[in-house]
Amino acid sequence: MKTVRLTMAQALVKYLCAQKTEIEGRIEPLFAGVFAIFGHGNVAGLGEALVEVEHELPTLRAHNEQGMAHAAIAFAKTHNRRRMMAATTSVGPGATNMVTAAALAHVNRLPVLLLPGDTFASREPDPVLQQIEHPGDPTLTPNDCFKPVSRYFDRIMRPEQLVTSLPQALRVLTDPVDCGPVTLALPQDVQTMAHDFPEAFFAQKIHKLRRPGACEDELEQAVELIRSARKPLLIAGGGVHYSQATTELSEFVERFAIPVGETQAGKGALAWDHPCNLGSIGVTGSAAVNQLAKEADLVIALGTRLQDFTTSSRSLFNPQANLLAINVSAFDSHKHKAYSLCGDTRRTLAELTPRLEGWLSSESWQSHAQSRRQSWNETVSLALTDRGSELPTDAEVIGAVNRSAADEDVVVCAAGGLPGELHKLWRAGNPKGYHLEYGYSCMGYEIVGGLGVKMARPDSQVYVMVGDGSYLMLNSEIATSVMLGHKIIVVVLDNRGFGCINRLQHACGSQGFNNLLKDCKSAEWGAPKTDFAAHAASLGALSESVSGIAQLEQALVRARAADRSYVIALDTDPLSTTEAGGSWWEVVVAEVSNREQVRQARSRYEQDKTEQDR
Repeated sequence: MKTVRLTMAQALVKYLCAQKTEIEGRIEPLFAGVFAIFGHGNVAGLGEALVEVEHELPTLRAHNEQGMAHAAIAFAKTHNRRRMMAATTSVGPGATNMVTAAALAHVNRLPVLLLPGDTFASREPDPVLQQIEHPGDPTLTPNDCFKPVSRYFDRIMRPEQLVTSLPQALRVLTDPVDCGPVTLALPQDVQTMAHDFPEAFFAQKIHKLRRPGACEDELEQAVELIRSARKPLLIAGGGVHYSQATTELSEFVERFAIPVGETQAGKGALAWDHPCNLGSIGVTGSAAVNQLAKEADLVIALGTRLQDFTTSSRSLFNPQANLLAINVSAFDSHKHKAYSLCGDTRRTLAELTPRLEGWLSSESWQSHAQSRRQSWNETVSLALTDRGSELPTDAEVIGAVNRSAADEDVVVCAAGGLPGELHKLWRAGNPKGYHLEYGYSCMGYEIVGGLGVKMARPDSQVYVMVGDGSYLMLNSEIATSVMLGHKIIVVVLDNRGFGCINRLQHACGSQGFNNLLKDCKSAEWGAPKTDFAAHAASLGALSESVSGIAQLEQALVRARAADRSYVIALDTDPLSTTEAGGSWWEVVVAEVSNREQVRQARSRYEQDKTEQDR
């Protein structure tokens, strides 16, 4: 057996370089690069290995560990999990900064390879800088925090362990069912240790999308359920994108006249003006879809994990309706007492189509769906219109950005009130034109997510819509986007606080407290007014502050023409939101309170609970 002598870090990097992916007949590197912030825990081992392959596997310097991992995750999502990136940090705070990103990837079933440095396997110099000592367990390090938020975790204590661990890591990263974050903790001394690795271990490996098929019994059951339905509704989830089944979905629902509602992850699976697309579903759903959900006799959940925002905390669907869950993951297809049809989305639609020949939803249902769809589209058009108010609403800002964007462009957002408004109102021009992180709803993802999207789609304009709260949490990768030449357009909506939670606070009967800056404990002069344009300029971006929608639209023209990242800031209304559409979301209200408003909210909450399907 031929061998090659390499350090553990060199072997790891060489293995990553050998991984390829086939996309539409093209063979491309599976790993597009490695985000790295070096420290004493990874610079001498992994850093030395990466510099040797910088032209084959680029190393990208970032400013924040959580941020760079988010960017890697956004890159993978934009590529429908077919390409991905790795991220490496030193031991200690650099590593734990990535834990939030690991959790985000885990919730959203997205691949990212995390390579945090670790303390000495030998323990000879313990305790080392940044080491957390546990008096009762010397094997614990900060990297153990990754275990509950990783789909696969290993601590490489000897170089030869890579031979068994790396294939398992790649299995998870490329598997349609188990896909998620992989963490390989790398003790700094082991990174530098040499071993004679088999040359065959580094042979090129081409990864292709696996498409598990459904079993015959489940297919027959699904056909029977669909054929017996007169009023079906289909929910399109993120699995439609990851299975690359948008064309098949369009053909399926057109052929059988099935109205469609989209989840946050599924939005864009159908074009916004597709005749079967009735808009978003659930808590932030359209009035059209949510009404049909209460009337449908069959709900087909396609590639969705049926999160509480989709099901309105299990209160949205007609209690007498059947639920058919089509999902590549059996874990998801068995939720909510659903009839399970476990298989790849695209393959399963192809297997269902000939078996349903001759069946259609009822004509009255089709007519009802089209009527609701037309009414909702009129509501959206009105909401997106500039009313000329002194403080624009989120909806008015969305309208301006949507009008600025071309069909091939992408909007990026994550947390706060904006995702709800975008879910209802944004009109996606292409299947990947809507990029929301709403599985973990992580504040701070927006700007770094925009960077990752731009890296994946360099020919598209990427619009990041972000509130002032999220901007202040994580903005450092604006500098990275300028440094790398990946231009993004950032629109900062400054409502002076956490407007979304302030509205929720009031809905629960409470008074404004600790959310809007005016309601927070502060010095006698109050909270400062942040100059977001000046801050962005200090990070190297072009920027400006505007007032009102007319000025915003003019600024967006300048932003599109700019040669680097561009930040536009404007003040917005913290209280207004689109009232049309939407549905109940379970947020528990206090049982005991001195406030009458809270007691009334509790009474409403208890009444709403009676509609819940337990």
